[in-house]
Amino acid sequence: MGKKWKIKTSTPKLDELEKGPWPSFIKELKTLAERKPAVEHLLGQMEQSYETNTNYWTGTVLNLDGYGGGVIARYSDLAKKFPEVAQFHTIRVIEPSAFVYSTKALRELCDVSENHSAGILQLHGMTGDILMLGSTNESMHTAGEALMEKGWDIGGSGGALRTLACCIGPARCEMACYDTLEVTKRITDTYISQLHRPDLPYKFKFKLSGCANDCANSMQRSDMPIIGTWRDNIQVDHAEVAAFIAEHGVDFVVDNVITRCPTKCITLKNKKIEIDDKNCVHCMHCINVMHKALAPGKDKGVTILLGGKRTLKIGDTMGSVLVPFMKMETEEDNEKLIDLIARIWEFWGENGMEHERVGEFIERVGLGTFLEGVGIEPDPQMVKHPRTNSYIKFEEYTKPLMAGEASKSPLVTNKEVEGKETA
Repeated sequence: MGKKWKIKTSTPKLDELEKGPWPSFIKELKTLAERKPAVEHLLGQMEQSYETNTNYWTGTVLNLDGYGGGVIARYSDLAKKFPEVAQFHTIRVIEPSAFVYSTKALRELCDVSENHSAGILQLHGMTGDILMLGSTNESMHTAGEALMEKGWDIGGSGGALRTLACCIGPARCEMACYDTLEVTKRITDTYISQLHRPDLPYKFKFKLSGCANDCANSMQRSDMPIIGTWRDNIQVDHAEVAAFIAEHGVDFVVDNVITRCPTKCITLKNKKIEIDDKNCVHCMHCINVMHKALAPGKDKGVTILLGGKRTLKIGDTMGSVLVPFMKMETEEDNEKLIDLIARIWEFWGENGMEHERVGEFIERVGLGTFLEGVGIEPDPQMVKHPRTNSYIKFEEYTKPLMAGEASKSPLVTNKEVEGKETA
């Protein structure tokens, strides 16, 4: 433990955040400031920000020699007043799949943070990575070396692949339709170079959820959500259905299961559940309520979406379907996924504009052009929403031309999709 001293910085506005029955990060920072002068100056700058409603941090991306991106620089505009936070950088550390840590691993992280940064760890950032706060231009290199010696790696920053995140998957959840932990590690290991060295038009995030409950929040927070699903019938245990009805009553099942099915594909007859599986959209609601009586089907795999992100050029978007179903069990299945990722990055990387997320790229060039570019056949499940104007007909059309192209050959026609709507 470092030497303690009395904190002299006055923080009346921050002191208000210590009041009340809840844990206070201000209280914890003040405790840490007793041995870390940078944290005392951090509190001082935060106090001034609260007074003036002004952000005093300037940010950029730094590279660790030999490792590439993974450090987000924070330079203070109040360096003369608070010199201890003139440099207060954030190191992104790749977290284990599903955030499963051992006590030993957590202690190692705390030691590195205490010795080479401000002693502040955030578990976890928006991307999912571990954030180690408070290093300087000099200490970030020693911190990186210390992390590497313990087997940790640095996460992505800039126009690169960002740290992958997934739900707990089959490790503890019976709803998982594929091994989220294995696929997360495989993609990370395969594309570790893209995590270290920016090589894309802009950031690219994966989040993996084992089922449609989407505990990783992948649809809202990642460019390429990979969500577990099934394509056969929901498994029904009629004995457990009867036991559930006996315990909760018919009215409870009607009010909380039958009437809340989005496609009204569930009926209750003679105290037995019947499901019209052709109209089931696999939303998981009925399974969540009656988790002993109902279960995902046996023919399991993943649905792959594309285009989710937070605000940038065209505002917030959620991922839309790219691959309706893909098995994810064998080595060959995993190789198909890796190949699909490579084709997406190649087409987007060659034609995307700087600072353009892949979803924004699709909005600009059109889904038809994108599908042709990555070699995927159009499918009705890729349509974002049904056609709303019955007078519009989907006649033969020509793809938008990329720069330098002269060809005007049709991409797809009505006959080729046999009357199906194209995206």
